[in-house]
Amino acid sequence: MKKALVVVLASLAMMASAVSFAKGDPVKGKELSATCAACHGADGNSVNPEWPRLAGQNESYLIKQLNDYRSKNRVNAVMSAQAMLIASDEDVEHLAAYFASQQAKPGAADETKVNEGMLLYKGGKISTKVTACAACHGPTGIGNEAAKFPRLASQHPKYLIDQLKLFRSGARANDAGQMMRNIASKMSDTDMEAVAEYISGLKE
Repeated sequence: MKKALVVVLASLAMMASAVSFAKGDPVKGKELSATCAACHGADGNSVNPEWPRLAGQNESYLIKQLNDYRSKNRVNAVMSAQAMLIASDEDVEHLAAYFASQQAKPGAADETKVNEGMLLYKGGKISTKVTACAACHGPTGIGNEAAKFPRLASQHPKYLIDQLKLFRSGARANDAGQMMRNIASKMSDTDMEAVAEYISGLKE
């Protein structure tokens, strides 16, 4: 009896896991992505350094961000308006699946800052109690799909710096448990610039 119960519970857990990681349809996502392409590029590799590269981003993270814009948990004049135009939750998943399926182009780092950035990314900064970025985003910057932690590798440094400053000021507050706000509050502008440059040059 106990063995049967264990099997049933395990099966239910697997089903729940499968549902929570259900994938959208990238083909449908591509059909819906024309508006996104104006800023983020047809394949998610934006040219403007102020707009994030979406190509290769973790699908779960993209879904969360789009839903946060739709619910006003994350606010940006352009993206909030665009996200509100997405017709359904399913369309959000399709868009996320499309951009997640694309190949991110390599970023370019300022070589004069990467050494300092590497130390921060891999080891944090003991003197100011800054946590190592690699703890959540991985040693190669691919993030954590299950935890909805974003891929950072090859992202534009300008965009990364802007987001860190928004977290530091509290203007962006959609991070779980205030993790990013707590970390960014301890970072100087120099810290942010160095780690952003290092991240941009990361390769899987």
